[in-house]
Amino acid sequence: MSTRILIVEDEPALQETLAYNLQKEGYEVHVTADGYQALETARFWTPDLILLDIMLPGLDGFEVCRRLRREMNTPVLMLTARDDEIDRVVGLEVGADDYLTKPFSMRELLARVKAQLRRAQLLRDEIVRSAAAPAPQEILTFENLTINITRREAMLNGQILPMKPKEYELLLFLAQHRGQMLSREFILERVWGWDYIGNSRTVDVHIRWLRQKIEKNPAKPERIVTVRGGGYRFEG
Repeated sequence: MSTRILIVEDEPALQETLAYNLQKEGYEVHVTADGYQALETARFWTPDLILLDIMLPGLDGFEVCRRLRREMNTPVLMLTARDDEIDRVVGLEVGADDYLTKPFSMRELLARVKAQLRRAQLLRDEIVRSAAAPAPQEILTFENLTINITRREAMLNGQILPMKPKEYELLLFLAQHRGQMLSREFILERVWGWDYIGNSRTVDVHIRWLRQKIEKNPAKPERIVTVRGGGYRFEG
């Protein structure tokens, strides 16, 4: 079955351009221009990737992404007409995997689409391998915080922490480098991958999410500390 991509965009010219170029690459494409329609289509058509504009009739892209994240882990690439940092940060906070500012080149969009699809496939392959060959559980323990590498989950005081995949991967990476100062750029490369097209602000947003979940006082973090002018260090 061909890879399915849902385009959620209300600008007819851009709709047509995106659909044409993606179909040319061999993807199966469905287009919608309304936030509510986007939710219904995503639920019943089960796309492999969603291109999601922010400014939409019905529901805006932020709300569409927020609702989708409650139901599925389909990669979401948000499209924004503005270069405001707040748009990018809010997009990440509601669960988007990447963002792209208009106007953009079709070459860049296709590169990001391929990167997101490749990352999603690697995650599915890992899940299949884990199910086919159960291994002894590997666990990292830091007082009341435990990270179960085998089960890909973290627990605080015996309670499983709800985490997005990238939050878990970031926490694990920090824990495996306990006591080391890690630059934002190094973290971005190792956790998001060398082909990720984004900036270090992505790391800051995810660090803030982790602190809210594992720190006694997120405003005065003791587990994930900021190294001035450098990056972050996990103290355990």
